Amino acid sequence: MLSDKFGRRIDYLRLSVTDRCNLRCTYCMSEDMNFLPRQQILSLEEIYQVAAAFVELGIRKIRLTGGEPLIRRDILKLVEAVAKLPDLQELTMTTNGTMLPEMATSLKSAGVSRLNISIDSLQPQRFKQLTRVGELDQVIAGIEAAIDAGFKRVKLNAVILDGFNQDEVVDLAQYAISNGLDISFIEEMPLGDISSHQRQNTQISSQHIKDQLISRFNLLESTDKTGGPSRYMRVADSPSRIGFISPISDNFCASCNRVRLTAEGRLLLCLGNEHSVDLRAIIRAYPSDTAPLKAAIINAMQIKPERHHFDPQRTDIVRFMNMSGG
Repeated sequence: MLSDKFGRRIDYLRLSVTDRCNLRCTYCMSEDMNFLPRQQILSLEEIYQVAAAFVELGIRKIRLTGGEPLIRRDILKLVEAVAKLPDLQELTMTTNGTMLPEMATSLKSAGVSRLNISIDSLQPQRFKQLTRVGELDQVIAGIEAAIDAGFKRVKLNAVILDGFNQDEVVDLAQYAISNGLDISFIEEMPLGDISSHQRQNTQISSQHIKDQLISRFNLLESTDKTGGPSRYMRVADSPSRIGFISPISDNFCASCNRVRLTAEGRLLLCLGNEHSVDLRAIIRAYPSDTAPLKAAIINAMQIKPERHHFDPQRTDIVRFMNMSGG
């Protein structure tokens, strides 16, 4: 089993398959992005090789991310292969939902068990403002397709920005509850140098969001966990759960069980730090020998930092979220 020097067991890999996306969310990337050259991106075969090595070392949950993972060519082939890895307990995906009307059923058949779908507004014009190019009806259709496909739980993710969509917290929660979905509200993280807004002006705490929800819904304390950073409350008389991801106001690093692999093969040991190892170089130097790859992964755990130190008033991490793996 993988563990770091602070005694945390690492059993969850967030695996980015592309840095590209068909949306341009303001908090995630700049309007004019320079994406990685294709030769720098791991091939599907290389991604599978990394996934297999991690599972052999004790990873039990893999989440496929991007960018937008569904725009990666032949993504279903990768899903089918990874889902069949012995000892992998759960394969999940985070998506913006725009391609789910065509792909939800195929993803379910290929082996994805749960979906997280990003949606930050239920107002079409505001949704386009936040995503720069997105059409809300495509995402709504994607959510409906995911429900119809029979995923065991569908969770919505909403990044809340003061002055942009803070007035939609109750509406987003009501939409999730009405459709039997979970939802997590996420504090914005200072990743990448953006020009669309000043993060110190848009920061809103999970507690403030929770206070809005408690005034409207009967929320019950819960110990439910899904392997990620969300801290959940249950909604009375409903299957829905409301989660809070609080990287700024309520540091959750003590229980961190995650590492990330970027689309270019960089193993990130912490989202909020630059501690990393270049696995692409190792894979390409030893394409038929997994021993060096496994050794690098095991050794990398010892440089996983104790915690991040996010500050909305400055951007210490210049890589955007799409580069980190959403």
